[in-house]
Amino acid sequence: MLKPLIHCYILLLVLLASCKQDKKQHESENLPKIAIAGLGIESSTFSPALTHEDAFHAKIGDSIFSKYPFLQVDSLNRKRAQWVPTLVGKSLPGGTVTKEAYESLVSKTLKLLKENGPFDGLFFDIHGAMSVVGMDDPEGDLIERIREVVGTNVLISTSMDLHGNVSKKLAKHTDLITCYRMAPHEDAIQSKKRAVTNLLDRLENGMGKPKYKAWIPVPILLPGEKTSTRIEPGKSLYAKVPNVANKEGVIDAAIWIGYAWADEPRNHAVVMVTGDDREKVKDGAETLAQSFWDVRNQFEFVAPTTSLEESLKLALASNKHPFIISDMGDNPTAGGAGDVTWTLEQLLERPEFKSDNGPSLIYASIPGPKFVEKAIEIGVGGKIKATAGATVDSRFAGPLELEGTIEAIKSGDRNAETEVVVKIGSIMVIVTKKRKPYHHLSDFTNLGLHPKKTDIIVVKIGYLVPELYDMRGDWVMALTPGGVDQDINRLGYKRIKRPMFPLDSTMAQPDLKAQFIPASNATE
Repeated sequence: MLKPLIHCYILLLVLLASCKQDKKQHESENLPKIAIAGLGIESSTFSPALTHEDAFHAKIGDSIFSKYPFLQVDSLNRKRAQWVPTLVGKSLPGGTVTKEAYESLVSKTLKLLKENGPFDGLFFDIHGAMSVVGMDDPEGDLIERIREVVGTNVLISTSMDLHGNVSKKLAKHTDLITCYRMAPHEDAIQSKKRAVTNLLDRLENGMGKPKYKAWIPVPILLPGEKTSTRIEPGKSLYAKVPNVANKEGVIDAAIWIGYAWADEPRNHAVVMVTGDDREKVKDGAETLAQSFWDVRNQFEFVAPTTSLEESLKLALASNKHPFIISDMGDNPTAGGAGDVTWTLEQLLERPEFKSDNGPSLIYASIPGPKFVEKAIEIGVGGKIKATAGATVDSRFAGPLELEGTIEAIKSGDRNAETEVVVKIGSIMVIVTKKRKPYHHLSDFTNLGLHPKKTDIIVVKIGYLVPELYDMRGDWVMALTPGGVDQDINRLGYKRIKRPMFPLDSTMAQPDLKAQFIPASNATE
């Protein structure tokens, strides 16, 4: 009697497990299917550097999830859809992307989309300031080609850097669009999550594409170092964005500062608002655009700016340490080649730093692959004499011969690959195999350096990212030469739309009326 009961019990368990599995599969099949794709870089057309495919460190498939904390295995958003990550590539800012690199990355993306479709939605993760040899609007081209594969009915939600550019083509082919609201970009992940949440919400509630997309080009072109949201007027301007975005009938609102170091017609500020209430979308966009225009003359550098000579005088006279000098003209986080030697040449000629006992200074950094190769042969503690820098951008100074003692060698960095610290007098120069911006305290301490105990730190950055900003004793931004020169009047624009503030500082009030962009599936 007992055996039949056991058999029945086992059969019941099997049936329950099967039902549970069938239910789970049924629920999974009913979830929206969403692809992830995107390419991101800021590209200075005023730099002689070129960016190649390997700089994008492209991730394919499930490895892409590591970029998004809000899409980890147990996250709510991960469970709301069937996710199909295809290809996402993000490069350090740099020079114009080669056509070969762009076509290779785009072809791989389109192939993966073809193989894994059809889709209900797509999360389009881009920066928005990519320049490609022979092209004016790479992001517009990329999304247009994606549309040819996935179709015009698929809901696309785009996340961008506020220093990106939004052309009419990009605005048409995307459905939902947003960008960061902070510079420095402390809300980057939050903004990407907002783009994904908007996408999921519109798929789940069945409302799909917004009824209205308002696009307003604002003829302002300013560098990020003048438009930080840490200070006014950027702080108050961006504080108005949520007030518009949170209105009933509005999905999202965004202000793009634009990217100042590319000479293309799409390079200017833009406001976009999306939603289902025509008047609120229109009024919100026009309010933000006019607010931006009204404060155009109030934008100033986020920190004091002066010549390198004056910056050094201030640093040497200061008792606030570390005194940080931003070497802005060749800033690799804005698109500079990163190997301009002009500033380092000036530093090495200064008598104050000739002695080991002079004021301590860290210089971060200069690329020198041959220097690094020789340093590895010699080893830590050895003396080295070799050249570094100016292999890409030698317009302002040539390669420098560096002679000193090797203090540290470290390999394995994602960007630099190998880093060498060489002491020359009282200066610690960081020489890298490939260019690298130094953002974090650990970038220095991992090399055995002690930035908090150092008198002066010179970094190839514009405005300081949070860790350096919090560490500074004092700070000044040096107006040095390079591919991302902060004096935009001397860049020599030829192709941007004119008039443009501040290049045409006395220009009249522009037309800031909302332009309604047709839906991606509309027949114009």
